[in-house]
Amino acid sequence: MGNPTGFMEIDRQERDFRIVNERIQHYREFVVPLEEVEVRQQGARCMDCGIPYCHQGCPVNNIIPDWNDLVYHNNWRQAVEVLHSTNNFPEFTGRICPAPCEAACTLNLIEEPVTIKTIECSIIDKAWEEGWIQPEIPTDKTGKTVAVVGSGPAGMACAQQLARAGHDVTVLEKADRIGGLLRYGIPDFKMDKHLIDRRIAQMQAEGVLFRPNNHVGVDFPAQRLIDEFDAVVLAAGSEYPRDLEVPGRELEGVHFAMDFLPQQNKRLAGSEVPEEESITATGKHVIVIGGGDTGSDCIGTSIRQAAKSVTQLEIMPKPPAKEDKGLTWPNWPNKLRTSSSQAEGCTRDWSVITKSISGENGKATRIHCARVEWGQKNGVSQMLEIPGSEFSLEADLILLAMGFVHPVHEGMVNELGAKLDPRGNIQANTDDYKTSVDKVFAAGDVRRGQSLVVWAIREGRQTARAIDEYLMGSSELPR
Repeated sequence: MGNPTGFMEIDRQERDFRIVNERIQHYREFVVPLEEVEVRQQGARCMDCGIPYCHQGCPVNNIIPDWNDLVYHNNWRQAVEVLHSTNNFPEFTGRICPAPCEAACTLNLIEEPVTIKTIECSIIDKAWEEGWIQPEIPTDKTGKTVAVVGSGPAGMACAQQLARAGHDVTVLEKADRIGGLLRYGIPDFKMDKHLIDRRIAQMQAEGVLFRPNNHVGVDFPAQRLIDEFDAVVLAAGSEYPRDLEVPGRELEGVHFAMDFLPQQNKRLAGSEVPEEESITATGKHVIVIGGGDTGSDCIGTSIRQAAKSVTQLEIMPKPPAKEDKGLTWPNWPNKLRTSSSQAEGCTRDWSVITKSISGENGKATRIHCARVEWGQKNGVSQMLEIPGSEFSLEADLILLAMGFVHPVHEGMVNELGAKLDPRGNIQANTDDYKTSVDKVFAAGDVRRGQSLVVWAIREGRQTARAIDEYLMGSSELPR
């Protein structure tokens, strides 16, 4: 702890954004980083707690006080080594993680928490700039082969760890490019895709073989994986979307968010989107149903596509402006948050349900809603429609961003016959990540359900260790 009174003397300083009118003209990242001296000052705010609850808040158990102190002492190179000891891809989490570590920061009880996410991102960005990130090529090969299905954060983390342990790893991806939802779900303005590309290059140098355009269970038989590899990792994500079952759902202009978002990423990557399949918000009244991150991404993309208006509807009640820290700390609190996309100009409404969608000539033109109130009955949340609260809005494009129910079962999951949990996810525990199918493991959203990138990285790393132990009898990979 280099500055024992830093948290009393230095105010929290966060990264800034480019002004709205400037940033909505393009799809590039628009965060303004702090200067090095400012990042070091922020590191000085860390109290080096006897019990660092930020560890508990971080799913990958980042050793946060250590790298905060190293940054404060200008020891950036050692800081990135500590950072990489728990997280394969801090440039991803440093941009798109909601930072539950900051909610758990002890300083957050009485003051503003340490800017952990900003410091994390600053460390890894500097490390790339200085050329400190190099392939970690194993000195010995085991001769064991592992197939990883899915190239999102869980699959990538698992593949990198296994390759560094000396195994021959092949990653199969159904899309034309590697990255999963990092590539085709998260907008470029939140995370530029060159960040993925340089990690792919590093992993290829470490021995990972990437095979895009291989849809396991569709054009690549799942049984081949079991026949040809010593172990198989299912890291295909949770992609079965929650649907809106109301009259008018079939009208043109009503789409799942993940039919809309990947198209813009593909355009920016130079891929052609067929005109008959193209979904754009240009000149339209856009309604986004769902208040989470995916809905926010739809807002930012629609605004950049010059939508006429953007409205976000959420079924849950409006959260309080501030949490009661005495009741919520160190857990993630329910409070009102405004994303950068929401701040760019959308109307937000809460406690709203969709009753129906109407249109003309087969195209959606209006959405019909009602307001609800939430209460408790026998300890269970209950939603009741408020009589006479019906209203309607113009709607040329309605984007369904209500989350994902479970992995897609058709194809790979059904073909393998893996047991499912009550929610429809592939059943596997967090001790060995084994499924009910011999030598088949599951990691990330395909196992735990829709979750955060940081949880996917954690599960990918832990699954890699479990597989290394399965193949070799023991493992030196970190858990």
